[in-house]
Amino acid sequence: MTVLLVAVAGAGGVLLRYGISSGFHGDALPWVTVAINVAGSFLLGMIVVAHWASPQTRTALGVGFLGGFTTFSTFSVQAFLDMEAGEPGRAIVYVLASVLAGVAAAAAGYYVGRAVQ
Repeated sequence: MTVLLVAVAGAGGVLLRYGISSGFHGDALPWVTVAINVAGSFLLGMIVVAHWASPQTRTALGVGFLGGFTTFSTFSVQAFLDMEAGEPGRAIVYVLASVLAGVAAAAAGYYVGRAVQ
């Protein structure tokens, strides 16, 4: 049953990411990816300590929904494309913003999740 829940939740996360990002193109798209990954980091931080949810629900939401919603591959390719286009400064800002904001959001989600229990 957990496998089915992960698959359904993953499809939901993918569709949400597609719905959010499909309206953006060009220079805005990488920052939408940052926002999606940061939001996903925050939510995963909350799910880690969501003792109100069963382990099965946490797996479905964390691995399935947020695994489908966030995207490391898009992050990686965008950083490479910026470097390839001769924009190393932009690539560095993108990587630093993604990693630092993602870790900060995960910590914030973790502490918020602990506080609301």
